Amino acid sequence: MAVDERALTAGLDALEIPLAPKVARGRKIWASAWPKLLAIAIVLGFWQFLIWREWRPQSAFASPADTFSSLVDNWSVISDAMWTTLRRGVEGYLMAIAIGGVIGAAVARIPVLRAAIGSMITGLQTMPSVAWYPMALLLFKFSEGAIFFVIVIGASPSIANGLISGVDNISPVLLRAGKVLGAKRFDSFRYVILPAALPSLVGGLKQGWAFAWRSLLAGEIIGGITGYSLGQQLANSRDNADAAGVQAAMIVLFTIGVLVDVLVFSNLERKVRKRYGLIDAATTG
Repeated sequence: MAVDERALTAGLDALEIPLAPKVARGRKIWASAWPKLLAIAIVLGFWQFLIWREWRPQSAFASPADTFSSLVDNWSVISDAMWTTLRRGVEGYLMAIAIGGVIGAAVARIPVLRAAIGSMITGLQTMPSVAWYPMALLLFKFSEGAIFFVIVIGASPSIANGLISGVDNISPVLLRAGKVLGAKRFDSFRYVILPAALPSLVGGLKQGWAFAWRSLLAGEIIGGITGYSLGQQLANSRDNADAAGVQAAMIVLFTIGVLVDVLVFSNLERKVRKRYGLIDAATTG
């Protein structure tokens, strides 16, 4: 049977993936930044529009100018509170990663544990974090231990479920290949299962941070814990009817959330997706 060389060559050429041209770093930063700047401008414009319309009294809803003035004037206090909250968040989140990772790995690989507590992990994940705070105070009194307890109990289930989901969706071909190559138990988990489950685990880590951050602020706002924090700053501004102070603290919290996502989780997700071939080379510069 004769082969049409021209058709064969055309078919092979069609398989070539055109690589995107290199883009200057400044242009990449601008391309990523301008949509966010536009969104901020729209929000500020709508915010100022509500002030002009006198939607709420100034005592309940401060203007952008008053809010940013409060942020600047009280920055020394707010920055100290911010570092206290960040330290608690990072320490509690690392505890949650350790505990959630161990639980997730055990449940994913041990059928008896899956049958016993698999659904309980999801049940814990659906419980509001603030519901744990009264028990945390009974167990740890007014100490940072109460904060860490709430963070861990709020974030660990998400991390565990992320790992469980990743393990459940591993192709059986990979597991059989690992066995053929001599990977036993721990080596199989370390070199086959964990790398294959990594994309799903990263999603669980990101969701776990969101739960940890919300749990932390819930505990701090309820108050009574040693050390001045952003949660206490919010509560104090609320008690003093200081709308600008409340909104200034909320802006700091929102900014931290955006920066953590952009600098940590978005970068981590991009690297994992690129490593696993989930990003089209033709669309990346």
